[in-house]
Amino acid sequence: MPTMPTILALDFDGVVCDGLIEYFQTAWRAYGRIWSPADTMPPPGLAEQFYRLRPVIETGWEMPVLLRSLLLNTPEDEILENWQAIAQRQITEDNLNPSEIADSVDQVRDEWIAVDLEGWLAQHRFYPGITSLLQRVLKSSIHLAIITTKEGRFVRQLLQQQGIDLPTAQIYGKEVKQPKAQTLRTLHQQFSSNTDQPISIWFVEDRLKTLQTIQNQPALSHVKLYLADWGYNTEAERAIAHKDTQISVLSLKTLEEEFLVTM
Repeated sequence: MPTMPTILALDFDGVVCDGLIEYFQTAWRAYGRIWSPADTMPPPGLAEQFYRLRPVIETGWEMPVLLRSLLLNTPEDEILENWQAIAQRQITEDNLNPSEIADSVDQVRDEWIAVDLEGWLAQHRFYPGITSLLQRVLKSSIHLAIITTKEGRFVRQLLQQQGIDLPTAQIYGKEVKQPKAQTLRTLHQQFSSNTDQPISIWFVEDRLKTLQTIQNQPALSHVKLYLADWGYNTEAERAIAHKDTQISVLSLKTLEEEFLVTM
């Protein structure tokens, strides 16, 4: 990896933290509130299906909708190929909207945290080497930013559990209500206004589509893009990224052996 950046921007879910178990449990609880299934226990195998298909989910409201689609026997290969259309069709058929579903998901998490914070935290794990990376970056001259579609307050809870004291202003969660590309532009503008030196940004994300969106914006051509191969992406997506000269596929091994050593 090249010389260290001015700003290291990281996605959270699938890059910093693996919350697959929590995602499913939260999604199932939200599903229960929205669709009121006769059986309050998820059927056997549903969690495993959800884990396999997690890469299609971009924002939290889609999680219970994915469960709805699976329980209606939508084939997994169709979901992988055409999830956005399936999700939109599903909420139209059920007369729902994303903001209502997102509110339900957030409410489930808030209530869970309020009554059992330790239990909620225990459903997550930080990827190997990530905690050390964050600690080293915070002690360096590099500006660390978390850019995520998860609510910032949930990110803060999880970081604090790991002993990571990241200022609130450096966590750009769902509440900022803007695309990740806009957040990257904002960061570049803020830092450029305070120096005559060139500003370099690295962005590590596990969603290929997000990186491709950024890649197609000339104003963000200065941002180095990394696809985290340990996150929620598929073999097919990683193969596409390997052929893309503007996106580097990053492994945890490379992160630990090169990034951590360099710092």
